[in-house]
Amino acid sequence: MKIDIVTGDITTRHVDAIVNAANSSLLGGGGVDGAIHRAAGPELLAACQELREKEYRDGLPVGQAVATPAFNLPARWVIHTVGPNWHAGQRSPNLLRSAFAESLALADKLGAKSVAFPAISAGVYGWDPRVVARTAIDAIHEAETKAVELVEFVLFTPDLADVFVAAA
Repeated sequence: MKIDIVTGDITTRHVDAIVNAANSSLLGGGGVDGAIHRAAGPELLAACQELREKEYRDGLPVGQAVATPAFNLPARWVIHTVGPNWHAGQRSPNLLRSAFAESLALADKLGAKSVAFPAISAGVYGWDPRVVARTAIDAIHEAETKAVELVEFVLFTPDLADVFVAAA
């Protein structure tokens, strides 16, 4: 599986699936979550509301992943995952690894050949970007996939991209 590290806007990537660093409510928020919801359009919020009502009444648990259509995005699917929040005491690297691993496994199950990831938990959730990068790269290298051929890490700033390049 090939890994690319790029600086840019994940909502514009022409991949089969993009990963959303969601909050457990699945109802949008700030950062990449808000950007994905805005770019995908109101249908994404409606799909997430339906998931909340039918499957995740208490919210999506940390480290798990669920998919929706991507609606107005160039991708086919949005894979929503909840990364651990350092500030809330969620400091287990296993939770962070799970967010990446479960998202990749779901992309593979959907038949996605390409998937783009943000730096899950490296923003307002307070994780050290170096730990996020190392954990993400390790999780991808350890994964066994049948469909996924390309993983992109799409980072918002060149500095964050440099951290991922150093970890790769």
